[in-house]
Amino acid sequence: MKFFKSFAPLALLPSALAATLLLASAAAQSQSIVVASTTSTEQSGLFAYLLPEFKKASGIDVKVVALGTGQAIDMGRRGDADVLFVHDQVAEEKIVAEGFAVKRFPVMYNDFVLIGPAADPAKTKGNDIVEALKKLSAGNAAFISRGDKSGTHAAELRFWAIAQLADKKGTGYKECGCGMGPALNIASSSGAYLLADRGTWLNFKNRGDLAVLVEGDKRLFNQYGVMLVNPAKHPHVKVAEGQKFIDWLVTAPGQAVIAGYKIGGESVFFPNAGK
Repeated sequence: MKFFKSFAPLALLPSALAATLLLASAAAQSQSIVVASTTSTEQSGLFAYLLPEFKKASGIDVKVVALGTGQAIDMGRRGDADVLFVHDQVAEEKIVAEGFAVKRFPVMYNDFVLIGPAADPAKTKGNDIVEALKKLSAGNAAFISRGDKSGTHAAELRFWAIAQLADKKGTGYKECGCGMGPALNIASSSGAYLLADRGTWLNFKNRGDLAVLVEGDKRLFNQYGVMLVNPAKHPHVKVAEGQKFIDWLVTAPGQAVIAGYKIGGESVFFPNAGK
């Protein structure tokens, strides 16, 4: 009996070790968050550059679901994400006011640009987006709209409204209900105009005859914000890990990484946390 008593703890070692490994595995899996974000942060190449640096600094994996901003925000409302990283300030402030996100933090900015055929048959080239849209409408020019409730789509609709053309966009206006990359591909293949974020445009390889035609209008300013989904609404939200990601983004380490991301020597996003 003494033999069995002394051997019993050894006999339990494999199961104890298995339990320890399972706990360690569970702990490792918990070190990850889901970020619902706009397609431009992914299709511009920013996340491929940014997230490995955050992983090095924190040990936390970030799983990105890239959608139009409206869809990303809806993910937050449902509790299907821990963090929102999007670019429609009006919609961002609304979800905070509704209590589905804790607080909005500005992170970075770039700008929107009007893209179109280099020959510019509608004569839009310049730095006035409203005048350009008026010319597109008057000439019934081919125009591809995202039509997906994204931040870019919201901005485009805002510019049409400023031009007093919300219901008079011209017969060439088409909605694709797609992301920025596919919309650019459609415009490239059909010689159409469209509004794009500069980051995705810089990273776009299938430009064909497309060129930047309108830029520099202050109304084309494009700011991105980040928010933690409210754990009071969705208790499963990974608060500690999500907040660590936000804190990293809006302080010197993350801001430096954002500033360092360039395509062809050109800055893609500009850090502006706290502004």
